[in-house]
Amino acid sequence: MKQVVQNYKSGELALLDVPEPGCKPDGVLVRTAYSLISTGTELMKVSEAGMSMVGKARSRPDQVAKVMQSVATNGVPATYRKVMGQLDSYTPLGYSLCGVVEQVGAGIDDVKVGDLVACAGNEHALHAELNWVPKNLYTPVPDGLAPRHAAFGTVGSIAMQGVRQGEPQLGEVALVIGLGLIGQLVAQLLTASGVRVVGVDPDPARCELAERLGAAACGDPASAAVEAAVAELTGGHGVDQVYLAAGGDSNQPVELAARLCRDRGRVVDIGKCRLDLPWNAYYEKELDVRFSRSYGPGRYDPAYELEGRDYPIGYVRWTERRNLACFLDLLARGRVDVEPLVSHVADFDDAVETYGRLKDGDLKAVAVLFRYPEQKEEAAEAQVTAVTVPTVRRGGGAAGPTRSVKTPVRLAFVGAGNYATSMLLPHLAGREGVELSAVVTTTALSAANAQRKFGFAEATTDLDAVLGDGSVDAVVVATRHSSHAELTRKALLAGKAVFVEKPLALGEDELAGVLAAVEESGNDRLQVGFNRRFAPLLREARKRFGARTGPASLRYLINAGRLQHGSWYLRQGTEGSRFVGEGGHFIDTASWLLGADPVSVYAVATSGNEDLQVVLRYPDGSTATISYVTTGAPGFPKETLDLVADGRVLRLDDFVRASVYADGRGGPKRWVSSRLPKARDKGQSAELAAFVRAVRTGGPMPVSLESLVATTTATLAVRAGLAGGAPVTLAGAR
Repeated sequence: MKQVVQNYKSGELALLDVPEPGCKPDGVLVRTAYSLISTGTELMKVSEAGMSMVGKARSRPDQVAKVMQSVATNGVPATYRKVMGQLDSYTPLGYSLCGVVEQVGAGIDDVKVGDLVACAGNEHALHAELNWVPKNLYTPVPDGLAPRHAAFGTVGSIAMQGVRQGEPQLGEVALVIGLGLIGQLVAQLLTASGVRVVGVDPDPARCELAERLGAAACGDPASAAVEAAVAELTGGHGVDQVYLAAGGDSNQPVELAARLCRDRGRVVDIGKCRLDLPWNAYYEKELDVRFSRSYGPGRYDPAYELEGRDYPIGYVRWTERRNLACFLDLLARGRVDVEPLVSHVADFDDAVETYGRLKDGDLKAVAVLFRYPEQKEEAAEAQVTAVTVPTVRRGGGAAGPTRSVKTPVRLAFVGAGNYATSMLLPHLAGREGVELSAVVTTTALSAANAQRKFGFAEATTDLDAVLGDGSVDAVVVATRHSSHAELTRKALLAGKAVFVEKPLALGEDELAGVLAAVEESGNDRLQVGFNRRFAPLLREARKRFGARTGPASLRYLINAGRLQHGSWYLRQGTEGSRFVGEGGHFIDTASWLLGADPVSVYAVATSGNEDLQVVLRYPDGSTATISYVTTGAPGFPKETLDLVADGRVLRLDDFVRASVYADGRGGPKRWVSSRLPKARDKGQSAELAAFVRAVRTGGPMPVSLESLVATTTATLAVRAGLAGGAPVTLAGAR
């Protein structure tokens, strides 16, 4: 299928051939009939992409701050790879469309194949021939409403949410500053609510359009006619509400709002304009400044948008989905008219040219629609506190498939997110003995990006086809945590060697399912992405430390830091706790350094479970204390480790320096890594090389299955330890 994309680094716009998205549960697959270009938001994004790197940084200081934090945590090279990888990728455009349901996912019962729906979301209602849309981001189109008009649903919801924030009352007067697409819709919605509207815009044509659609008066912001109209309509008191629907760097809109608003009036910011509020003017009138967040309640909440959890109507009357349905209803009943706003309708094949004309100013428009090819005649069918370490049983199948050592290992990647593209694929692309056969993602564009950057032979959203491909030797699972166990199970049953990023499982039942697949298939060719034991600096320090004769004491401090708002790590209901997600890294490292698997786990937490202390006991009496904290200073190193035994101390400082102190004959001895490495090497490259070598030669996997299971079980036992407040014995641990 085709999709409009942009490379944020170069500014290039393209109509790209990408794989068709699959139909996942709790959503529908929609074939687009019309999609709407937001001439404000989208053109701003297109313009930013054409800036220099300095210009991009100035326009997004929030992203610069994230980059600096990443440098402090991961070092310059890793951060550079990540940032450049994100910049030099195709990103989607679009967020408002109307189309026909082509396939229905499990759990959906409010629409059927063939229904017309309006869709929202900058990740789901894209300028693409097909889109998968979750339940709360689509709504059925009322009978009789034209698809080209229903495509305005999302921008109409944005305007409606802004109006709701202003709380207009019958007979009031409102000022709308900026009469672009959103401003025109705000003006119409206010008029339909019994509010008289004065509009402001420097473009006479937009002013004339707003008056034709019901505004009482409109004019240039510098015109005395605007102030005169406000004075006449309000008896000199000033408007009751001001809606800022303008963009740009000028502070004129907020200054005009203060001048023309009445005492204790309301100012609602809908657009992205400069907001240097003149303190005296806003203070003296005690103006109420409000912000309108996109389509309404539910926006930016993953539980609402992705998991389909609606807000009870008794507590949240107008969610983004209910706003979308309400706007379509107003359109269907003729209370709002969007046809006069349509300046141009372009065939989807001409998308790149259309964007170019808009950017260059050749095409002056309030609203532009893309018209897609006619719908298919036949739509697809509907689709509808003692913890036991599991015993590892292997079936009778061959552990390592017979293959020529000289033949490249053919790898398929499932998932191509930030970690995969910055920390895994750069170590595999171009590596001798590796062939990147296929990349599988749920979103078509991420697969296309990975194919372009890393040279995959195929990009697809069809996992079953890849698993059924006999030429694929191994599968790398780099998706979100909740899917790891199931994808691993499927790949093992398909006879593939599997490299799965941590964690292997989020619960005991998922771990049992993976082991059942090993037993059923006889395929135990599994590696979990516990990379730190492969870090060159740590391996050298361990070698310098030497063999132990007595028990050891290990302390491992992880200064994890707080998560950013919106991080999917916060979705504990679906993705597990943060420690379950990455704690296996640190337990595996401790077990590797101590040469055994733990026999018990004791865990305590501070109030709110923000900081964890996990104590592991080992068969020879050794202990490891893992302090996993989120409340530390961000400037402090992320990982520090001390191993003490037999008069020796091993010290690791965040994978940039290591040292070993020993009491020896002739006095104390000390080894310190001779120089700082060029970058923090946490072992990903060596780990992947070991995995590829094992697959290529048929030799043993880099880490035994028993060790992987023991680490996963110990990680999961932390939850039981926190709940029970006592040590958890890992029954059956070696």
